[in-house]
Amino acid sequence: MIRVMIVEDEPLIAEAHRAYVERVPGFSVHTVVHDGSGAVRAAASASGGGDPIDLVLLDFGLPDAGGLDVAAALSGVRPSPDIIAVTSARDLEIVRTAVTRGIALYLLKPFTFAAFRDKLERYREYRDALPAGSNALSQHDIDRAISALRTSDERAVSPKGVAPQTLDHVSACIRAAEGPMTAAELAAAIGVSRVTAWRYLEHLADDGVLTRHTEYGRAGRPQIRYAVR
Repeated sequence: MIRVMIVEDEPLIAEAHRAYVERVPGFSVHTVVHDGSGAVRAAASASGGGDPIDLVLLDFGLPDAGGLDVAAALSGVRPSPDIIAVTSARDLEIVRTAVTRGIALYLLKPFTFAAFRDKLERYREYRDALPAGSNALSQHDIDRAISALRTSDERAVSPKGVAPQTLDHVSACIRAAEGPMTAAELAAAIGVSRVTAWRYLEHLADDGVLTRHTEYGRAGRPQIRYAVR
């Protein structure tokens, strides 16, 4: 099993990430911490106890330290864990620095379970591509491992008829809303048909990103509103 540490300051989001990890075969949650200093202590303690953490899901918006600084500190733990950045930061300089700090993959919030699972499965392929207990890697070994991390086929993680860019747009809109939205309200806000808005909302609800709230009026059909979980 690949041992995972979740670093997320929002307890509800941390628990959602835990649930996601537990849905992906081959991964288990080692520990959950809510700040950068706790992450470094937990990683060092696990390594010292002979049960090192393999992978860190690292939120960048921590209360006590920046994600990049935490990543640098974790690189000093031996053996050092691999890191997947889980963040809403889209700044090019941050992304470039993340690469130089050894962050293996970058997962933008908000995301669906399919996108989350894709990152973990690619990381597992990367580990599987490296021969166990060997320091003498061939060029083929290295190329295969790097390819597992860097190659992504959006069609494989997005159901038919669901475009990743539109999904991101829908997610951002409903997260910015003051309250739950109907498909008609979302359609008007982002300029798509009501049916298209409904399809994306249902996709996000099925993935556990949104919740459904049914309202019963005095006349007509009940109305479904969607909100961030």
